[in-house]
Amino acid sequence: MQKLRSAEEIEILRENNLLVSKTLAEIAKMIEPGVTTAALDKRAEEYIRDHGAVPGFLGYGGFPNSLCTSVNDAVVHGIPSEYELKEGDIISIDCGTYKNGFYGDTAYTFAVGEINEEVQELLKATREALFKGIEKAIAGNRVGDISFAVQTHAENAGFSVVREMVGHGLGSNMHESPEVPNYGKRGKGPKLKSGMVICIEPMINMGTRNIKQDSDGWTIRTMDNKPSAHYELALAIKNGEADILSTFEYIENQLTEN
Repeated sequence: MQKLRSAEEIEILRENNLLVSKTLAEIAKMIEPGVTTAALDKRAEEYIRDHGAVPGFLGYGGFPNSLCTSVNDAVVHGIPSEYELKEGDIISIDCGTYKNGFYGDTAYTFAVGEINEEVQELLKATREALFKGIEKAIAGNRVGDISFAVQTHAENAGFSVVREMVGHGLGSNMHESPEVPNYGKRGKGPKLKSGMVICIEPMINMGTRNIKQDSDGWTIRTMDNKPSAHYELALAIKNGEADILSTFEYIENQLTEN
């Protein structure tokens, strides 16, 4: 069952998601060659707790950290470590918060220094695919309308769409109904209703769409070890344009200043 959220609940969800957005902007200040993913994780946890929330991912399903830090060919669920970022890396950072009974959840893929042109195109196409999906996130449409828009944009750009990992509903649980795949057919899947809150999160690969899991039981990688990008925003379904609850604005303002 898809839960429909009241205006008050949506405002609590917005507060959480804006805190995630600000946390990612705080992390953006630190991203440069030589910084460890563990250092990013430590700062994120401090920032979230300083703002009266708790990290949404820490302990979730046994996950050991506050951030998922997925570098280069890691698609999602990378565990922070003593790995030092290198010039030319990309890193997808997925972050969650929990406050007042609700969750926030957003992700962004960062370039470390200068990255090559093909990887830049991957990041651009993935971010664009997310917003193509959001355009279809309107009451009366179906999940498949979002999925089709994401898939079409990514594949037309020459990239492949991960199928096993999906977007999801968001609320008093981190993952709620409905699942929001990044591939599918228009007019199929659950109907979108005003008051639903979902996360759309394209995970787009440069090479094959096929993935594998590391022995750590968490990290998902591309089968051919080519780069993968991941962007995620939370939004509330309305009649007409979606109400986007998280934002990339803080992050991108910070990146412009760096």
